[in-house]
Amino acid sequence: MIKKFIILFLFIVSSVSAQAQILKELDSLNFIELVDKRFVDHELANYSLRVFTNYKVKRFAIRNSDFKSRYVPNNKYGIGLGFASSKVLIDIAFNIKTKHEDVTRRFDMQGTTIIGKKNYVNFYVQSYKGYNVKNNFDQPTVFRDDIKSVTIGINTLRTVPDIEFSYSMLKAGLDNVNRKVYITGGFGAFAFYDYFSAEQDILGDNSDMFFNEQAHIKRYNSAAAGVLGGLLSVFGLPYNITATCNIMPGVGLMYKHVTLADSSYKPSNHLLLKVDYALALGYNMERYYINLIYGGGFYSTDLGYDNKYRFNLTKAKLAIGYKLGRGKKRNGN
Repeated sequence: MIKKFIILFLFIVSSVSAQAQILKELDSLNFIELVDKRFVDHELANYSLRVFTNYKVKRFAIRNSDFKSRYVPNNKYGIGLGFASSKVLIDIAFNIKTKHEDVTRRFDMQGTTIIGKKNYVNFYVQSYKGYNVKNNFDQPTVFRDDIKSVTIGINTLRTVPDIEFSYSMLKAGLDNVNRKVYITGGFGAFAFYDYFSAEQDILGDNSDMFFNEQAHIKRYNSAAAGVLGGLLSVFGLPYNITATCNIMPGVGLMYKHVTLADSSYKPSNHLLLKVDYALALGYNMERYYINLIYGGGFYSTDLGYDNKYRFNLTKAKLAIGYKLGRGKKRNGN
């Protein structure tokens, strides 16, 4: 029942929002202030307008000891506008589509927030339909609009020392780094639901000689939960440059159900290995700022019968912001 509810919810969301990606990043370090002030920062100098380009994609692969079939979506890039303050950052992006490639229908939302002073939370919701099928056994690449993929997940990290910086402020070009180096770490948990399917066979024609029968998957369902550790770091560099680096490896247990054309099975190996990461550089000036962010996650598990399943979540964003109210004379000066 829960699975059906999740799929129905994603179907409704993706059908309404397939042409736009909306990402809201709320800095919960200031959540109490935010509620008291009705989400308003009254200092104009803390506001900025932004233009950006981004890249978001979920790839996955089925592989054995010798061969690999990879699934890569199209229209991975977007452009957009946004605004930011010391308390909230909102970016709205639209996919870039060309007439020369088949369109992947998609909804992709990823976000990060800090709750209190010790809780780092990352979440993602992704729904894709339409993939390029690539391989390493010299078969031609084809686009298949019958292949679907859905992923919903959350990572949480409870740090030992307090998190003494705000990611939203860093991304908004506001300087809240008072030391040259911030490093904090801790332990947490993760959970996600992952699904893919095809009308007939995910591998398609001309693959029987490269994969066994159990790799010819029609539908795959899984749910996972586990523990992770992580390090969060911020470095204040010369020339008003700020760098951040986060890494969170994890291990968990995974329930998997594989449906073939005429049968189904449940892989007996429940182990899941994963690692999430994020890298960023920011250059801050009086009226402008530039941010470059790259991150994602790598997930790997065993399907049995010498078959493995891996998927990657990747995102990148280059943003240029213009600060409002900066450089103006105040108090008659």
